[in-house]
Amino acid sequence: MNKIIQVRGVNKSFGGVIANRNISIDVEEGKITGLIGPNGSGKTTLFNSIVGYHPIDSGTIHFENHEISKFRVQKIARLGVLRTFQQTRIYSKMNCVKNMLISAAHHNTKLMDMFTQYPQELTERAEKLLEFVGLYGKRFLISGDLSFGQQKLLEFAMALMNEPKVLLLDEPTAGINPTLINGLIDRLKRANYEFGITLFVIEHNMRVVMNLADSIYCLAHGEMLAHGTPDEIKQDQKVIDAYLGAH
Repeated sequence: MNKIIQVRGVNKSFGGVIANRNISIDVEEGKITGLIGPNGSGKTTLFNSIVGYHPIDSGTIHFENHEISKFRVQKIARLGVLRTFQQTRIYSKMNCVKNMLISAAHHNTKLMDMFTQYPQELTERAEKLLEFVGLYGKRFLISGDLSFGQQKLLEFAMALMNEPKVLLLDEPTAGINPTLINGLIDRLKRANYEFGITLFVIEHNMRVVMNLADSIYCLAHGEMLAHGTPDEIKQDQKVIDAYLGAH
Protein backbone atom coordinates (compact mmCIF):
# COMPACT_ATOMS: atom_id res chain seq x y z
CA MET A 1 0.00 0.00 0.00
CA ASN A 2 1.27 3.46 -0.94
CA LYS A 3 2.23 5.77 1.92
CA ILE A 4 0.88 9.18 0.93
CA ILE A 5 2.26 10.95 4.05
CA GLN A 6 5.45 9.85 5.78
CA VAL A 7 6.54 11.55 9.00
CA ARG A 8 10.05 10.57 10.15
CA GLY A 9 11.76 11.51 13.41
CA VAL A 10 9.86 14.78 13.83
CA ASN A 11 10.69 16.96 16.82
CA LYS A 12 8.92 20.19 17.79
CA SER A 13 9.31 22.33 20.90
CA PHE A 14 7.75 25.60 22.02
CA GLY A 15 9.95 27.64 24.34
CA GLY A 16 11.65 24.58 25.80
CA VAL A 17 8.42 22.57 26.12
CA ILE A 18 8.59 19.46 23.93
CA ALA A 19 5.37 19.00 21.97
CA ASN A 20 6.54 16.21 19.63
CA ARG A 21 9.55 13.99 20.23
CA ASN A 22 10.88 11.69 17.49
CA ILE A 23 7.47 11.09 15.88
CA SER A 24 7.26 8.73 12.89
CA ILE A 25 3.93 8.00 11.19
CA ASP A 26 2.77 6.53 7.87
CA VAL A 27 -0.60 7.56 6.42
CA GLU A 28 -1.68 4.97 3.86
CA GLU A 29 -3.23 6.30 0.65
CA GLY A 30 -6.96 5.63 0.39
CA LYS A 31 -7.26 4.62 4.05
CA ILE A 32 -8.55 6.27 7.23
CA THR A 33 -5.84 6.71 9.86
CA GLY A 34 -6.71 7.70 13.42
CA LEU A 35 -4.61 9.71 15.87
CA ILE A 36 -5.52 9.50 19.56
CA GLY A 37 -3.99 10.45 22.88
CA PRO A 38 -4.81 12.33 26.09
CA ASN A 39 -5.09 16.14 26.04
CA GLY A 40 -1.71 17.78 25.58
CA SER A 41 -0.12 14.73 23.96
CA GLY A 42 0.93 16.65 20.82
CA LYS A 43 -1.72 15.60 18.30
CA THR A 44 -2.71 19.06 17.06
CA THR A 45 0.94 20.16 16.97
CA LEU A 46 1.68 17.25 14.63
CA PHE A 47 -1.26 18.20 12.39
CA ASN A 48 -0.05 21.81 12.31
CA SER A 49 3.44 20.65 11.32
CA ILE A 50 2.13 18.48 8.47
CA VAL A 51 0.07 21.30 6.92
CA GLY A 52 2.81 23.92 7.35
CA TYR A 53 1.46 26.07 10.18
CA HIS A 54 4.81 26.03 11.90
CA PRO A 55 8.26 24.67 11.01
CA ILE A 56 9.49 21.48 12.65
CA ASP A 57 12.77 21.55 14.60
CA SER A 58 14.11 18.37 13.00
CA GLY A 59 12.98 15.32 11.08
CA THR A 60 11.20 15.06 7.71
CA ILE A 61 7.63 15.15 6.40
CA HIS A 62 6.98 13.71 2.93
CA PHE A 63 3.79 13.96 0.89
CA GLU A 64 3.73 11.78 -2.23
CA ASN A 65 7.50 11.37 -1.79
CA HIS A 66 8.16 15.14 -1.79
CA GLU A 67 9.70 16.74 1.31
CA ILE A 68 7.19 19.40 2.42
CA SER A 69 8.33 20.39 5.93
CA LYS A 70 9.77 23.71 4.66
CA PHE A 71 6.69 24.58 2.58
CA ARG A 72 4.12 27.21 3.56
CA VAL A 73 0.46 26.42 4.25
CA GLN A 74 -0.84 27.60 0.86
CA LYS A 75 1.70 25.57 -1.11
CA ILE A 76 0.90 22.42 0.88
CA ALA A 77 -2.84 23.05 0.43
CA ARG A 78 -2.38 23.35 -3.34
CA LEU A 79 -0.60 20.00 -3.36
CA GLY A 80 -3.82 18.54 -1.93
CA VAL A 81 -3.34 18.44 1.87
CA LEU A 82 -6.07 20.26 3.79
CA ARG A 83 -7.25 20.30 7.40
CA THR A 84 -10.28 21.22 9.49
CA PHE A 85 -10.15 22.58 13.02
CA GLN A 86 -11.59 21.86 16.47
CA GLN A 87 -13.30 25.25 16.28
CA THR A 88 -14.99 25.80 12.93
CA ARG A 89 -13.61 28.38 10.51
CA ILE A 90 -16.53 29.54 8.42
CA TYR A 91 -17.73 32.91 7.12
CA SER A 92 -20.51 33.35 9.66
CA LYS A 93 -22.26 36.30 7.99
CA MET A 94 -22.61 34.57 4.61
CA ASN A 95 -24.91 31.78 3.47
CA CYS A 96 -23.71 28.21 3.02
CA VAL A 97 -23.36 28.34 -0.78
CA LYS A 98 -21.29 31.53 -0.56
CA ASN A 99 -19.04 29.87 2.05
CA MET A 100 -18.44 27.03 -0.38
CA LEU A 101 -17.62 29.36 -3.28
CA ILE A 102 -15.23 31.50 -1.24
CA SER A 103 -13.49 28.35 -0.01
CA ALA A 104 -12.91 27.30 -3.63
CA ALA A 105 -11.71 30.81 -4.54
CA HIS A 106 -9.12 30.83 -1.74
CA HIS A 107 -7.77 27.53 -3.02
CA ASN A 108 -7.79 28.55 -6.69
CA THR A 109 -6.30 32.01 -7.26
CA LYS A 110 -7.83 32.17 -10.75
CA LEU A 111 -11.22 32.52 -9.08
CA MET A 112 -10.15 35.33 -6.77
CA ASP A 113 -10.84 37.94 -9.47
CA MET A 114 -14.33 36.58 -10.00
CA PHE A 115 -15.62 37.46 -6.57
CA THR A 116 -19.10 38.37 -7.70
CA GLN A 117 -19.49 36.03 -10.66
CA TYR A 118 -18.61 32.40 -10.01
CA PRO A 119 -18.92 29.82 -12.81
CA GLN A 120 -22.30 28.04 -12.79
CA GLU A 121 -20.63 24.62 -12.57
CA LEU A 122 -18.91 25.74 -9.34
CA THR A 123 -22.26 26.69 -7.79
CA GLU A 124 -23.71 23.34 -8.87
CA ARG A 125 -20.76 21.51 -7.30
CA ALA A 126 -21.24 23.50 -4.08
CA GLU A 127 -24.91 22.53 -3.93
CA LYS A 128 -24.14 18.85 -4.62
CA LEU A 129 -21.63 18.76 -1.77
CA LEU A 130 -24.04 20.53 0.58
CA GLU A 131 -26.53 17.80 -0.33
CA PHE A 132 -23.83 15.19 0.40
CA VAL A 133 -23.37 16.52 3.97
CA GLY A 134 -27.12 16.97 4.53
CA LEU A 135 -27.26 20.77 4.33
CA TYR A 136 -28.92 21.27 0.94
CA GLY A 137 -32.15 22.47 2.55
CA LYS A 138 -30.18 25.08 4.48
CA ARG A 139 -27.95 26.20 1.61
CA PHE A 140 -29.22 29.80 1.62
CA LEU A 141 -29.22 30.17 5.42
CA ILE A 142 -26.62 32.42 7.04
CA SER A 143 -23.98 29.99 8.28
CA GLY A 144 -23.66 31.70 11.67
CA ASP A 145 -27.27 30.68 12.37
CA LEU A 146 -26.53 26.97 11.94
CA SER A 147 -25.99 24.73 14.96
CA PHE A 148 -22.37 23.95 15.85
CA GLY A 149 -22.75 20.45 14.43
CA GLN A 150 -24.14 21.82 11.16
CA GLN A 151 -21.26 24.32 10.99
CA LYS A 152 -18.83 21.40 11.26
CA LEU A 153 -20.65 19.67 8.39
CA LEU A 154 -20.35 22.91 6.39
CA GLU A 155 -16.63 23.14 7.10
CA PHE A 156 -16.26 19.51 5.97
CA ALA A 157 -18.13 20.32 2.74
CA MET A 158 -15.91 23.41 2.21
CA ALA A 159 -12.85 21.18 2.46
CA LEU A 160 -14.36 18.69 -0.03
CA MET A 161 -15.00 21.60 -2.41
CA ASN A 162 -11.25 21.82 -2.92
CA GLU A 163 -10.90 18.14 -3.88
CA PRO A 164 -8.14 17.30 -1.40
CA LYS A 165 -6.03 14.18 -1.73
CA VAL A 166 -5.62 14.06 2.06
CA LEU A 167 -7.93 15.66 4.62
CA LEU A 168 -6.76 16.08 8.21
CA LEU A 169 -9.72 16.32 10.58
CA ASP A 170 -9.15 17.67 14.10
CA GLU A 171 -11.88 16.39 16.45
CA PRO A 172 -14.65 16.20 13.81
CA THR A 173 -17.30 15.02 16.31
CA ALA A 174 -16.39 17.34 19.23
CA GLY A 175 -19.35 19.44 20.33
CA ILE A 176 -21.75 17.66 17.97
CA ASN A 177 -25.14 16.44 19.14
CA PRO A 178 -24.82 12.64 19.61
CA THR A 179 -27.73 12.11 17.20
CA LEU A 180 -25.65 13.70 14.39
CA ILE A 181 -22.47 11.71 15.06
CA ASN A 182 -23.46 8.51 13.23
CA GLY A 183 -24.43 10.55 10.16
CA LEU A 184 -21.05 12.32 10.23
CA ILE A 185 -19.17 9.01 10.54
CA ASP A 186 -21.12 7.70 7.54
CA ARG A 187 -20.23 10.79 5.48
CA LEU A 188 -16.55 10.56 6.40
CA LYS A 189 -16.50 6.93 5.28
CA ARG A 190 -18.32 7.84 2.06
CA ALA A 191 -15.88 10.69 1.32
CA ASN A 192 -13.13 8.12 1.72
CA TYR A 193 -14.52 5.42 -0.56
CA GLU A 194 -16.64 7.48 -3.01
CA PHE A 195 -14.25 10.40 -3.54
CA GLY A 196 -11.03 8.49 -2.79
CA ILE A 197 -9.92 11.00 -0.15
CA THR A 198 -7.36 9.75 2.38
CA LEU A 199 -8.42 10.77 5.91
CA PHE A 200 -6.17 11.41 8.92
CA VAL A 201 -8.35 11.98 11.98
CA ILE A 202 -7.72 13.23 15.53
CA GLU A 203 -10.62 12.02 17.65
CA HIS A 204 -11.30 11.87 21.38
CA ASN A 205 -14.46 9.81 21.03
CA MET A 206 -13.16 6.24 21.20
CA ARG A 207 -16.34 4.72 19.79
CA VAL A 208 -16.01 6.97 16.75
CA VAL A 209 -12.33 6.32 16.04
CA MET A 210 -12.68 2.55 16.54
CA ASN A 211 -15.60 2.52 14.11
CA LEU A 212 -13.91 4.79 11.57
CA ALA A 213 -10.18 4.10 11.32
CA ASP A 214 -8.30 1.33 9.51
CA SER A 215 -5.27 1.91 11.74
CA ILE A 216 -4.62 4.08 14.80
CA TYR A 217 -1.59 5.85 16.27
CA CYS A 218 -1.55 6.84 19.94
CA LEU A 219 0.56 9.70 21.33
CA ALA A 220 1.28 10.40 25.01
CA HIS A 221 3.43 13.22 26.41
CA GLY A 222 4.53 14.10 22.88
CA GLU A 223 5.87 10.62 22.09
CA MET A 224 4.58 7.70 20.06
CA LEU A 225 3.02 5.19 22.42
CA ALA A 226 1.38 2.63 20.15
CA HIS A 227 0.25 1.84 16.61
CA GLY A 228 -2.08 -0.88 15.39
CA THR A 229 -5.54 -1.85 14.23
CA PRO A 230 -8.53 -0.65 16.29
CA ASP A 231 -8.73 -4.08 17.97
CA GLU A 232 -5.01 -4.02 18.83
CA ILE A 233 -5.18 -0.48 20.21
CA LYS A 234 -8.30 -1.29 22.24
CA GLN A 235 -6.43 -4.05 24.05
CA ASP A 236 -3.05 -2.31 24.38
CA GLN A 237 -2.27 -1.91 28.09
CA LYS A 238 -0.02 1.11 27.45
CA VAL A 239 -2.91 2.92 25.76
CA ILE A 240 -5.34 1.98 28.54
CA ASP A 241 -2.91 3.21 31.19
CA ALA A 242 -2.29 6.50 29.31
CA TYR A 243 -6.00 7.27 29.20
CA LEU A 244 -6.73 6.19 32.76
CA GLY A 245 -3.75 8.19 33.97
CA ALA A 246 -5.01 11.26 32.11
CA HIS A 247 -8.22 11.57 34.14
